[in-house]
Amino acid sequence: SLLLASDEVNQIFEYPEIAKDFFPLLRSWYEEAKRQPVWQKLRLVVVHSTEIYVPLQLKQSPFNVGLPIQLGSLSLEAVLELAKSYGLNWSDGEEAHLLMATTGGHPTLVHLAIYHLSREDVTMRQLLETAATSTGIYANHLRRHQVKLEEEPELAIALQNLVNTNEPMLLKPIIAYKLSNMGLIKLDANKATLTCDLYRQYFSSQQQS
Repeated sequence: SLLLASDEVNQIFEYPEIAKDFFPLLRSWYEEAKRQPVWQKLRLVVVHSTEIYVPLQLKQSPFNVGLPIQLGSLSLEAVLELAKSYGLNWSDGEEAHLLMATTGGHPTLVHLAIYHLSREDVTMRQLLETAATSTGIYANHLRRHQVKLEEEPELAIALQNLVNTNEPMLLKPIIAYKLSNMGLIKLDANKATLTCDLYRQYFSSQQQS
């Protein structure tokens, strides 16, 4: 058997001319396994974020077949384990609690923070004080979301409504789907809340500017 793992394939989404050939190729390999036993020895693992999508015909997309596994929020224990793997001694749990309060356990946000803390690029205090600003470690991440929202005003309006309330809100299904795929909201019984305090801080400041 052969395992082919592709990480961060969402970066290919930014190059539509390549994406429109690459992703149908992956799908074709998947379909070949239905016809030829030799292709059944190939296992594909495709890791991607869901922030950006390239329009693909249903029969050409590798994202609507196979077994999807969505990475949810990290638990406190998982954050402590990740910090330990980076050589950080968070045995009392205080740092992990502080990070969880800001990121809500969002895997990308947590990993980025632990990476910079392990390199001593920033202290925890500096990280939290600048987290929602243009000089913080999340600046590029937040800016990408801001650009996407500016391209789709309906999403921006829905998100600002969530920023202005602490209560779960019912959103149009397509808007909820898109904001959830961007990682900006969590859904519970079809009602949405912001994923974490970082997003509330940042988009609240954007609203006031």
